[in-house]
Amino acid sequence: MRLRIAVVGSGPASLTFARVLHRRGHPATVLERDPAPDARPPGGTLDLHEGLGQLALDKAGLLAEFQALSRPEGQAMRILDTAGTVLRDWRPRPDDRANPEIDRGQLRDLLLGPLDVQWGRGVTQVVPGTREGVLIHFADGRQETFDLVVGADGAWSRVRPAVSPVTPHYTGVTYVETSLDDVDTRHPDLARLIGDGSLAVYGVNRALVAQRNGGGHVKVYAQFRAPLDWHTNLDLADVEAVRSSLLALFDGWAAPVLDLLRYGTAFVHRPLYVLPVSHTWTHVPGVTLLGDAAHLMPPLGAGANLAMLEGAELAEAITTGPEDLDEAVRAFEEQMWARAGKWAKITTAGLERLVSPDPTEALALFDQVQPS
Repeated sequence: MRLRIAVVGSGPASLTFARVLHRRGHPATVLERDPAPDARPPGGTLDLHEGLGQLALDKAGLLAEFQALSRPEGQAMRILDTAGTVLRDWRPRPDDRANPEIDRGQLRDLLLGPLDVQWGRGVTQVVPGTREGVLIHFADGRQETFDLVVGADGAWSRVRPAVSPVTPHYTGVTYVETSLDDVDTRHPDLARLIGDGSLAVYGVNRALVAQRNGGGHVKVYAQFRAPLDWHTNLDLADVEAVRSSLLALFDGWAAPVLDLLRYGTAFVHRPLYVLPVSHTWTHVPGVTLLGDAAHLMPPLGAGANLAMLEGAELAEAITTGPEDLDEAVRAFEEQMWARAGKWAKITTAGLERLVSPDPTEALALFDQVQPS
């Protein structure tokens, strides 16, 4: 009898899970609250690691297509001090494919492929243990039951309460994101400053990071330590007011660096939340979690990679593991918790060093990860 499997969310974790299942001849129902794939911007760029995200794509049979789309040159990293002096300028070798970049939108489209996503299906509650299976309540009032419901619906997961009462907490670090379009033509000086990959400038308890995406698009992130209500007297919808506030916050930094903020087209407030470093739960038959829903951690390059590999591994566990579904999922969770706990510790410590009272900590961290 074919299992009824639903995965909530349409991010990298859920789509990888569904794609590996599809490759193995097992359909999954993908439930997404957004009404369409292009209902909102897909986000920035991701670096997919050889042993994590790329491994997941290999399991899905998509590695060659990823390699054709990805940008190995995007691995380049340049670090400046607040006066604009270049401290590090690392460039990958032409054959270096350890962590090539790909835009989130391109990755989403690659993973979607033949999958049948049910758009506009917002989940409000998941109730395990009913007579017919795991019951999903939808925002439109409908209900549906499944043998397995996988929550891959991000930081504020609607599935998580079915297995864990834990909710994300604020790290004390806020990001404010802005963008530059057609940077090579409209802002050639900034294009040269950023280079082929990313640019980072670290100061006392704050940083500015610019990251190239495809098509001349650049994402800029102002990062700083502040109370969650730091913007109480600021209208975040007022672009010029936010720009002025950020320029004041980074006052004294080199003019070319501040141009990253001066030319930003819009600003989005993104306070950083995390789950506890070793977040686990008592296994609940018929429900499990992937990615940020399971182990939300600072965005330092690990989250999406872990989520994708977890999706692939859960699909493999279901199709090639123990015949008992519950036993297969339980074994998967134990494996996921152990690996995610290690990465959560690494990224939590990394955030402390990158947005630090001592900017040399950020440089030292870079030298550990990518020696000159």
